[in-house]
Amino acid sequence: MQLGDWRYKAILRLRTVFFIVGLVILCLPLGSIVFFRIYENDLVHQTELSLISQAAVLSATYKAKVSNIISSNQGYGKALSLPQKALVDHYYNPIRPQLDLASHDVLPRRPDGIKPNQVPDVVATEAGTWMLPVLLESQKNTLAGMKILDFKGTVITGRKEVGLSFAHLPEVQAALQGKYSTAIRQRISDEAPPALVSISRGTGIRIFVALPIIQNEHLWGVVYLSRTPKNILKHLYAEKDKVAVAGATILGLALIITLFTSYTVTQPIYRLINNVEKVSTGQDQVMAPLAFPVTHEIALLADSFNKMATSLHERSAYIREFAAHVSHELKTPLTSIQGAVELIIDHMDEMDQQTRSQFLANILQDTNRLKQLVSRLLDLARADNVAITHEATLLQSVLDKLADRYQQEGIQVVVPTADTLGIKIAKENLETIFINLIENARQHDATRVVINIKEQLNMMTLTVTDNGAGISPGNQDKVFTPFFTTRREHNGTGLGLSIVKSLIEAYGGTICVKPCSQGACFELTVKKVSSAQNLHTLS
Repeated sequence: MQLGDWRYKAILRLRTVFFIVGLVILCLPLGSIVFFRIYENDLVHQTELSLISQAAVLSATYKAKVSNIISSNQGYGKALSLPQKALVDHYYNPIRPQLDLASHDVLPRRPDGIKPNQVPDVVATEAGTWMLPVLLESQKNTLAGMKILDFKGTVITGRKEVGLSFAHLPEVQAALQGKYSTAIRQRISDEAPPALVSISRGTGIRIFVALPIIQNEHLWGVVYLSRTPKNILKHLYAEKDKVAVAGATILGLALIITLFTSYTVTQPIYRLINNVEKVSTGQDQVMAPLAFPVTHEIALLADSFNKMATSLHERSAYIREFAAHVSHELKTPLTSIQGAVELIIDHMDEMDQQTRSQFLANILQDTNRLKQLVSRLLDLARADNVAITHEATLLQSVLDKLADRYQQEGIQVVVPTADTLGIKIAKENLETIFINLIENARQHDATRVVINIKEQLNMMTLTVTDNGAGISPGNQDKVFTPFFTTRREHNGTGLGLSIVKSLIEAYGGTICVKPCSQGACFELTVKKVSSAQNLHTLS
């Protein structure tokens, strides 16, 4: 699975999972508070609407009583100049609730009434006296404070403050102008506050409505009512079944969040741990891909573990194979040396000088082979574990140096003109690559090596062709295998091309054998340095 794989784009990132979980957890209490405020505001609306309904009934009753008292109602009351209101269905004229806890200021506690400068209206006083039993009886059920004021703002009926004027109150002043008005005022109770009172604003306020009593565009009086909104806690208790459903919904949502987090984070990690344990205990040689990683980061982690397990398995196999080859390569000359030494020791007295010299020569030859083999093994170990740097090398300087060197040794190395081309390989390693290729050609009786260059976008293709014996088709797939050689009798170790392959691949390049009419041809693909890059950075 590569980083550009569609599966990486189709799954969530771990931070996205945590963001979603955190956001939902944050929204739960905030959502509860918002719900609480909306519900509380709805109770205020319900209280105001209830007061409006009661005021409308009392207003109609009052107008009916006043109409019975006076002979003609054309001139009674206070004349008003009101804008014409549009009726609903040419008949209804509803009054809609206006209060909103979020936008209306809470006024101080309602001031007491004051003594008026003039006596109350006689007709209003008579009508108020008649309506007092109606108010008291209604109050038993509605729990509302009820007062009726005349068109001057003086209380004409109610349980208290009869004869006092409320004309100085803002809501009453608006009603005396013929406008429905309402207000939210502080409420100070004589009782101890209930538990959890701090989370409810409705327990510390009282709703006041002032409804003008209007007949024939004359103000006959004002219905002034008040009530404390329902306590939201008591109301929630009364609706405990619905609250229980809401609580179960929240718990269910929390459970879903927990399962979602478990599925997206913990479960893939446990599956990954299980796969790692199988590899570590030898049950599997490589890790099985994680079927549903869910999140981007866990997919990357699983992919990294898969690559690591595969690399470890390949490295382990390589070490086992390498150890077997090394053992074989070392055992042959060591056995020969041991046999020669034993023969010399056993037949020291009877062995002639020529035979002894021959055995000693064989020992020296095998010793030199061991020395060369150990040296090449060290070169291969360094190639397998080369430290990659950002160093780049000017190709022309390396090729010219090698051409001069091998010219003196009788091998013609034909190099192209590449003054401005650089390769992203350290100079020492680049020299090692070309030396091994040229030495491989010389071991196969080549006298001429030609190097060609083909530039691509960010890469460079180098072909190294010689006029030697070439490589048979059956051996072309084996030439990069460590210790494979057809020139063992000429001290070939079979490690030169393995060293070249390890160095090329360490720097992100490739090497392969290409067919040719004569000799051998190797194609190298390496990263190049752009010609626009400063050449002084090249070694």
